[in-house]
Amino acid sequence: MKNVSVAENASTTVHSAYMSGKKKMPKSWNELNIRDVLYGVVIPTFVALLIIGVSMLSGPSFEGIKYLLLEAIVVVGVPMLIGLSWNQWAGGSSGFLLGGMYALFYADQLYASQGTGDISLLGNMVSAILIGYIARALNNGSDSYRRMLIAGVTAGIMGSLIVVLVGQFSPILGESTIGGVLLAFLPRVLAGVIVPLIARAFLKHKAIQKNQDAP
Repeated sequence: MKNVSVAENASTTVHSAYMSGKKKMPKSWNELNIRDVLYGVVIPTFVALLIIGVSMLSGPSFEGIKYLLLEAIVVVGVPMLIGLSWNQWAGGSSGFLLGGMYALFYADQLYASQGTGDISLLGNMVSAILIGYIARALNNGSDSYRRMLIAGVTAGIMGSLIVVLVGQFSPILGESTIGGVLLAFLPRVLAGVIVPLIARAFLKHKAIQKNQDAP
């Protein structure tokens, strides 16, 4: 009887392990559903077409909107998102890389039109580094939206101050105006409000996946 009991326990253990492993296995192709297609194909394609459509718009006002969106996404939103959802070193590094590419892009256009560079571009790069680092350092891995909001807005304000400060030494921008200061603060502070929502969703999804994968 003892041997039978041991065998039954072993069988139960093997079955549980099998079911646990089976639960962790990826979905097969025939389990593809409408939600997967929506989030995997439709929405990314819509965003891609939207980006192409915005880039094809012309006119001074549309040009301003395009460059504002470019700045808000590349040198503000992405470093802040990586910082909040990963760590401060990743946020700062992504800020350096994206800020550097942003500065090189504008430096090429500026040199082509005026034959010179401008120190204000350095402010954009340093601002991106600071935003990515501060966002995570203040948040410290918390998934509380209130704390992420404080960290994001503070990072945005500090990054804006760097942009305004360096802009004072720019022979092209000259002295700061109210409109120029608003343009520096607006995308960064807005990102500090919006990006934490996205970062929090990432962290929640990661926690759910971790719980599902736990034995």
